[in-house]
Amino acid sequence: MFQHILLPTDGSELAVNASRRGITFAKEQGARITVVIVSRPFHVMTLEAGMLTDTPAAYAKHVAERTKKYLEVVAVAAKAAGVPCDVVSLEHEHPYQGIIETAQNKGCDLIVMASHGRSGMSAVVLGSQTVKVLTHSNIPVLVYR
Repeated sequence: MFQHILLPTDGSELAVNASRRGITFAKEQGARITVVIVSRPFHVMTLEAGMLTDTPAAYAKHVAERTKKYLEVVAVAAKAAGVPCDVVSLEHEHPYQGIIETAQNKGCDLIVMASHGRSGMSAVVLGSQTVKVLTHSNIPVLVYR
């Protein structure tokens, strides 16, 4: 049914768990996967703690190290399961748009991702990349909680 599944990750435990489930699902479907991590560009004015203390070069180095580590975790799990895997790392001001654009550009027919389960005021203030992907994607989205 599905031939190419996109697995967005942010390295969190929830995202890794969703990726593992996505790999299992891909294996059952005989599908391949693409793993994507979307980081935000460096901003001088920001509310993100990591950017407040970094220089642009230090931020870029930190993001590159973190991205490599997070993508490798999923790629190793995919290889162990015998599922063909490609990895993508990109910067985008709006991570949900980067996820959707990657799915479209790579020809994915399903996006499998985690929900962080925020509710109440934290969901309103912080927003949810998963909800944004769900509401803006033309590609089916499977959400693991």
